[in-house]
Amino acid sequence: MIDLYGLARPLVFRFDPEVAHGLTIKALATGLAPRCAPPHDPRLVVRLFDLEFPNPVGIAAGLDKNAEVPDALLALGFGAVEVGTVTPLAQPGNPKPRMFRLPADRGVINRLGFNNQGHAAMRARLEARRARGGLVGVNIGANKDSADRIADYVAGIRAFADLASWFTVNVSSPNTPGLRDLQARDQLTDLLGRVLAARDAIAATGARRVPVLLKIAPDMGDAGLADVAEVALASGVDGLVVSNTTLDRKGLVDTAGAKEAGGLSGRPLFHRSTVVLARMRRLVGPDLPIVGVGGIDCGEAAWEKIAAGANLVQVYSGLVYEGPVLVEKILRHLSARLTRDGLSSLAALVGSRTDLWAARDPDTPL
Repeated sequence: MIDLYGLARPLVFRFDPEVAHGLTIKALATGLAPRCAPPHDPRLVVRLFDLEFPNPVGIAAGLDKNAEVPDALLALGFGAVEVGTVTPLAQPGNPKPRMFRLPADRGVINRLGFNNQGHAAMRARLEARRARGGLVGVNIGANKDSADRIADYVAGIRAFADLASWFTVNVSSPNTPGLRDLQARDQLTDLLGRVLAARDAIAATGARRVPVLLKIAPDMGDAGLADVAEVALASGVDGLVVSNTTLDRKGLVDTAGAKEAGGLSGRPLFHRSTVVLARMRRLVGPDLPIVGVGGIDCGEAAWEKIAAGANLVQVYSGLVYEGPVLVEKILRHLSARLTRDGLSSLAALVGSRTDLWAARDPDTPL
């Protein structure tokens, strides 16, 4: 894929980040984005749950909040797309401005607050593309003013069980007040119990049993991670997504941007999120699938995330700086490294450096 984005980046960065994001969605929706078919490498195929991922690199939730362009994103070469976060009712999110680039750090801060068009709008779009194939997961959340936030997650399961390749339960955004409280042991036990019961009730009617993953924050200490791991294993949740954005600001070059409230993503998140991923891998053992997210903006970052314990990876903020050519770069790098290291499949890499990463200090970037 020709890197036209590299030429256009200075112009794109003249726009407010949220405006640029909206223009990107419009370009994808109108077919102006390039198509890419990276060389197929059977060593990169990942089989998890009842799904076959053609490659391990997916789009994280947040880019396509309303399922407007999943097929255009798949056409860029991604193995899967996660849409959302979607809440039962449409909501505007937090006041603007609420997205901020940190170019010196290759990071992004957002405090969007689950702005989205709601279940009905997303369902209509996913129904319209039902026959097109491709893996599209649905990231579900709760409305800010909901009287029963767990009920909102249950509603998400019921709304999309016949359309989602998988679900991701997002309790880790820092931009909805009190949402991260759902990661505490008792609340998480209740949440996962009700969500999985709703999923299983639908499956009992003969429908597909849709995998349910839990997305966690990178800012928990070891005790909090241990609680999440214990609840996750006891509940029977199908996997974890590690991690969401961070509230940490250590080491940022852009001191003005660092003062903005919200979740930090991009390269500054890579170290912390990867250490947390490795520690979670040690806690849950080798079998529970983990999707690694946070700071992946090159092939080597994806390689290290998988070596730390991820079965799949997702990108988002890296695209802000690298553009759509990023997916091809990552896949070519993974293939080349497998050949160089004499590995027959990506599975042989998963967790090979877990202990090394888990021993690192999340507060001290490399």
